[in-house]
Amino acid sequence: TGVESLAADYEFTTLTCIPGTINYRGANIQLLDLPGIIEGAKDGKGRGKQVIAVARSCNLILIVLDAAKPAVHKRIIENELEGFGIRLNKQPPNIVIRKRDKGGIAFTSAVQATHLDNDSVMQICKEYRINSVDIVLREDATEDDLIDVIEGNRVYIPALYVVNKVDAISMEELELYDRLPYYVPISSGKEWNFDGLLDEIWDNLKLIRIYTKPKGQIPDFNEPVILKGERDSQHTVAAFCNRLHKTLIHELKYAIVWGTSTKYVAQKCGKDHVLADEDVVQLVKKV
Repeated sequence: TGVESLAADYEFTTLTCIPGTINYRGANIQLLDLPGIIEGAKDGKGRGKQVIAVARSCNLILIVLDAAKPAVHKRIIENELEGFGIRLNKQPPNIVIRKRDKGGIAFTSAVQATHLDNDSVMQICKEYRINSVDIVLREDATEDDLIDVIEGNRVYIPALYVVNKVDAISMEELELYDRLPYYVPISSGKEWNFDGLLDEIWDNLKLIRIYTKPKGQIPDFNEPVILKGERDSQHTVAAFCNRLHKTLIHELKYAIVWGTSTKYVAQKCGKDHVLADEDVVQLVKKV
């Protein structure tokens, strides 16, 4: 990123948040180098609450692990983040809760529930002083999932486990790390696999590049419009218009799209068409 961050042979060299920006595939991605957290950080130890509060606002968390240190550090960091309401690499539970003024607690399940039953739901609602509510289970959720939905303050953030200093361990140890999901091996000292890390960051941020094409001109491949989001609704022609200008969607007649999202070249598409990475779009306005 061009920003210097102190590094040394001892732990906790970073004492404050150090921001930097890297341009990758036409997108400016901001990286925040945060101080390390210790056990008990979620309760305020070592300024842990301030550090984790910054992590809550991010789109992707990179958990940097030392390949030569015990893997138990991974579990400690996960516990601290979970205790602060951050759910790593999880989707929000598909549970619908509708509070009512009266009528008691009604629990229904659209799937076969193996973790929750009527008694456990009643007990959880009692603890939260909820007396009248409709709870619909649309997946085989756990008690913790139901509590998360009731609390309503959880954030669901993708995470990558960046295992550093892989040059200092054997191939057998590296193969053990390879079993870890969402894992990226690097060596910051020897600059190994930085491109692989950037690719993983790009994929997990769900970014796509859209190139604009003015009528009668060649596409502008120098400055793509970056769309982000996990859902298809965030990669549509409408989302592309809103990214350019909020009033543009009301003036749109149709879009002409070139790329992998279309069935043929220069396809006319409506505002709900889902775009793909590196599509070329020309907007046609209403007369």
